[in-house]
Amino acid sequence: MINRILIRIKVIQILYSFLLVEKQFMLESNPSAPTKEKRFAYSLYLDLLMLMIKVAREVETKKGVYPLSDTRFIARLALCEEIKTLQKKYASEPFSLQNLVLPLSERVEESGIFKKFLKDNGEDVEAGQSHLWQDLFNLVFMTSPELNAAIERRPNFTLKGVDRAKDMMAATFVNFLSSQDNVAEVEKALATSLEKARELYLRLLYLPVELTDLEDRILDDNRNKFLKTDEDINPNMRFVENSMVKALRENEEISSYIGNNKFSWFKEEPVLMRNLLTTIKESDVYKAYMEAPSVTPYDDAELWRQLYKRVVLENPSFLEMLEEKSVFWNDDLEIVSTFVLKAFRRIGEGDTTHAVLEKFKDEEDARFGSDLLRYLYRNKDVYRRYIDESLVGGNWDKDRIAFMDIVVLETALAEILNFPKIPLKVSVNEYIELAKSYSTAKSGQFVHGVLGNIIDRLQQEGMLYKK
Repeated sequence: MINRILIRIKVIQILYSFLLVEKQFMLESNPSAPTKEKRFAYSLYLDLLMLMIKVAREVETKKGVYPLSDTRFIARLALCEEIKTLQKKYASEPFSLQNLVLPLSERVEESGIFKKFLKDNGEDVEAGQSHLWQDLFNLVFMTSPELNAAIERRPNFTLKGVDRAKDMMAATFVNFLSSQDNVAEVEKALATSLEKARELYLRLLYLPVELTDLEDRILDDNRNKFLKTDEDINPNMRFVENSMVKALRENEEISSYIGNNKFSWFKEEPVLMRNLLTTIKESDVYKAYMEAPSVTPYDDAELWRQLYKRVVLENPSFLEMLEEKSVFWNDDLEIVSTFVLKAFRRIGEGDTTHAVLEKFKDEEDARFGSDLLRYLYRNKDVYRRYIDESLVGGNWDKDRIAFMDIVVLETALAEILNFPKIPLKVSVNEYIELAKSYSTAKSGQFVHGVLGNIIDRLQQEGMLYKK
């Protein structure tokens, strides 16, 4: 019952909450009241960062493959305003360390650090990226005689200034490591949220059983009253003997789940359950069902479909109780209730075997959420760069874009670029709808436009082949 639509919703919600409080990666700031030494140190610091970016874009393992270019550290550097300013500067004037790019690229390619990175990356392991550039800087870049000679030739060179630049580099690596996202925590939150959706599904399926049991106890109490009416002695048992409720009661998966987790609507909310039963019995749906000359199994199921649509899921107290029980259920209810109503219909049509859905349709769906999260966390700085570049020259002010729109776009790109079996049109349409539902009034149009620009670019560059 947990399909990809629900998984996408969960991923977007959880990413939004986690990324909103994420510690942002920042470069060291230009020192106030700078001396010559401080100016030298800060200028060297920025040029060393630029040098790493240029080396990353030079190291090629096979034609068109630059494995260091999209590592998370380089991707995050490329998003920093200081680096963007520096790139514009060096587009019109020479980069002072340009002649070191090729020799340092060769040193990197020959290093054990790079070879281990290639091995880990080939095995789809992210471990090693965290300290990759810190190790390359300390053990490859700063041990290069050519680089050290070039640093000594810079104006206002001092050893103290070099040490200050190294300290700023060390602080930048610490900042990067502390700002890294704990994907394990996000995956855990996703798993919890999906399990709560499963719980809501099975508990909503079991609710008619408990309401029927409650009515049965009330009828039994009425039979034992001191002053009994004919109706007390011979009550209409149609509601209590409902065939769909009987099928739900006998369903092994529902009863096992409810029993193992010791869930009980009545024990948890006795007053609410009695009030809800009273509201049901006062409804036109209930009265028409009880007064009908006869009913079929289809009618038994249709009773509960209509009661859910018109009474249960419209009851303010019941909805408030759901929200109090789980922070996830308010958003889950709309889609989960559609699965519940489908189960009722299947039972009414005689299909009791397939009425209650498995948690996931197959193993691919079971992995979809965690895989989507991992792809996004591994590459989200690259995706953010695609987004920012697509906005250049457009009518959108990137500083005023809703943060939810960025989350939707990054997640959409993670799916589009990493799930070849999902048609491109399906992914685009799904995330446009998510933007409409969870962001601003103009978000659907915005997401549509930005995704279109990025997709066109990636297809032209041969990075995206599916249609």
